[in-house]
Amino acid sequence: MGTRALAARTEPTSTRDGILDAAERRFAALGFSGVSMREIATDAGLRNQASLYHHFRDKRALYEAVLWRGLGPVVELVTEASVQAMAAPGGSPADAVLDRLFDYLAEHPHLPRLIQRAGLDDTRSLRATLARFLRPLYDKGLEVLAGAGGHWEPADLPHVAAGLYLLIFGYFANTALLAVVADQDAESPASVARQRRFLKTAVSQLLGTAPIPRLVSSRRRRT
Repeated sequence: MGTRALAARTEPTSTRDGILDAAERRFAALGFSGVSMREIATDAGLRNQASLYHHFRDKRALYEAVLWRGLGPVVELVTEASVQAMAAPGGSPADAVLDRLFDYLAEHPHLPRLIQRAGLDDTRSLRATLARFLRPLYDKGLEVLAGAGGHWEPADLPHVAAGLYLLIFGYFANTALLAVVADQDAESPASVARQRRFLKTAVSQLLGTAPIPRLVSSRRRRT
């Protein structure tokens, strides 16, 4: 899969892609057990459920295909960042890939919700599937962090990786919650643009590539 996978598709949607689109929306909203193949077939515009099984042998295979279609380009992007980090230690590969990753998630808002929903599933086999797909992303992410320099100890990097994941993916996974709490459309172009600016600043500071503003205590401000 080349980097072109991160660009918007211009070719007509195939039947298989239509099924994956419908399944992604359903699984992201209701989880694996909350969705039936009949509902997915109806959403995809298929005449009957049998047409769906022509492309996917069962619901588990469809679920895995949905996960990998979404995560594959992200793993590829982070892998590229890992190569850059090893080629130029102490650099900031996040600057080169953050915009592309943010654009991809903005174009695929169901993916972060799908991952979040899958993480809540208590079925051992499905959790194992999610771990199998996310482990390459996690491992490559740690490589990027290790090569980016900064002030973090090696033992801290898993926590930094978790924080970055929540910063980047968490926004899109929780736009409905943000809309309730902040009383604004978190998916509007203006909100997304503000989040992009915040994200770049936060990631730079978290990685130690930008100065962290000092917090002045209230006691000191009064003196």
